[in-house]
Amino acid sequence: MNTKSIGFIGGGRITKIILQAFANKSIGIKKIAVFDTNSDISMNLKRLFPWIEISDIEQCSVTDIVFIALHPPVIMETLEKAAPYVSSKSIIISLAPRIKMESIADKLKTNKIIRLLPNATSIINRGFNPVCFSNNVSPIEKSEILKLLGILGKTSEVPEKKLEAYAIISAMAPTYFWFQWKKLCDIAIEIGLDKEEARETVYETMIAAADTLFKSGIKDEDVLDLIPVKPIGEYEKEIENILDQKLKGLYAKLTS
Repeated sequence: MNTKSIGFIGGGRITKIILQAFANKSIGIKKIAVFDTNSDISMNLKRLFPWIEISDIEQCSVTDIVFIALHPPVIMETLEKAAPYVSSKSIIISLAPRIKMESIADKLKTNKIIRLLPNATSIINRGFNPVCFSNNVSPIEKSEILKLLGILGKTSEVPEKKLEAYAIISAMAPTYFWFQWKKLCDIAIEIGLDKEEARETVYETMIAAADTLFKSGIKDEDVLDLIPVKPIGEYEKEIENILDQKLKGLYAKLTS
């Protein structure tokens, strides 16, 4: 497979993340076309990435690889609009949870379908991105796609039935922590550290804390007992209950 062109149907956040990842690595694709129904979104992308083409749905649909970068509620109707133009040789990469490969293939001439759940951290080429392939993607095509997706970070092939679990635990996970880390930095500045000291302290501590839990070989319960003073310990059960309620509830919606 020799990828000459890539199309994005949808120009929102995830397209911006992927384009930035490509820009960071100076990806050598001859043509990258983007279509979005909102012209302001398209033109903003063009300002950020002058080398892309702002195009219509037809031109984006005839590319070698077509990324479907849309929210689940509008995917099926958009696929119907793209269907007349998609080639049987095109590879479709859906970036949304919930919509199965079989449903996507039913709308198109091609049965070369891939589902990818990219992480926002792909914007710095360090995403953890689960992917699954339909059986109709050849070994050569699969190898080339994995090479391309490797630009986004770590790509892990998983069964399609597990993708929605990865959506909860990987794709959305940064939102559970980013605001807390920022708040720690804000507090650090308020109580005497400068901005750079605050950011370095929080960063280094969070990285080391994660490694201690996941890579040290120490039992989980022993890690949790390493620090005797727990300033928000009285709220831990409440926080756990919020995570249970919100994340399991969202998973139930994605799989219903």
